[in-house]
Amino acid sequence: MGVTVDVFAAGQSAVYPSLKGKRVAITGGGSGIGAGLVEAFAAQGAEVHFLDVLAAESEALVKALEMSAVRPVFHRCDLKDPAAIAACFEAIGAVDVLVNNAGNDDRHTLDEVTPEYFDDRIAVNLRHMLFCAKAVVGGMKQAGRGAIINFGSISWHLGLPDLVLYETAKAGIEGMTRALARELGPHGIRVTCIAPGNVKTPRQMRWYTPEGEAEIVAQQCLKGRIEPKDVAALVLFLASDDARFCTGHEYWIDAGWR
Repeated sequence: MGVTVDVFAAGQSAVYPSLKGKRVAITGGGSGIGAGLVEAFAAQGAEVHFLDVLAAESEALVKALEMSAVRPVFHRCDLKDPAAIAACFEAIGAVDVLVNNAGNDDRHTLDEVTPEYFDDRIAVNLRHMLFCAKAVVGGMKQAGRGAIINFGSISWHLGLPDLVLYETAKAGIEGMTRALARELGPHGIRVTCIAPGNVKTPRQMRWYTPEGEAEIVAQQCLKGRIEPKDVAALVLFLASDDARFCTGHEYWIDAGWR
């Protein structure tokens, strides 16, 4: 499979002083990539708030990170409800960094799509990102700075099967990112998009056999499995002041799959 070096285990991962004390909001932070983001920002000394509907997983994550300098805070929030989003962010207060991570890639065929399912999938995978951004930009404008990081996907670039609504939403996220970057740039607010490849999480392992996993790795330039901590490393950079002129674009972490 080739040789990979775990720089995280070697203690060489980056520390960003500009993230210490920043208030960071992460959607879908209770499991998978989101949980890796919560852990990574907490390790930077940020004040982390994460939104999710998975109460048991989220509470377990908070307990696991209770020794962090600033203990993460879990907010149970149905992101399909714009009123709930507004109320949640009002309770959190002004945010320095928003990471729009939440999404759901349940498989479906065109024959299974109804108008109701279409609305539900767009609400789960696209609409909430706009309303979360809308909820935080007031505070960011007052501060004259801020970072919004949206999660796209490699899926629509590859045209993967049985994901027509998910891929439609993810394509829209890249367009939304560029539009918001243009509108919010004069206020010092940066808007970027992460496009992950196949990331090894418990949820993703539901869809792939060992043979399917090996097939993905074979198509990558780098022969290893991407993990949440790898994605988090890129998100930390884009959230930090080191990325002060990064906006309006997609940033890939796919091991060269595409």
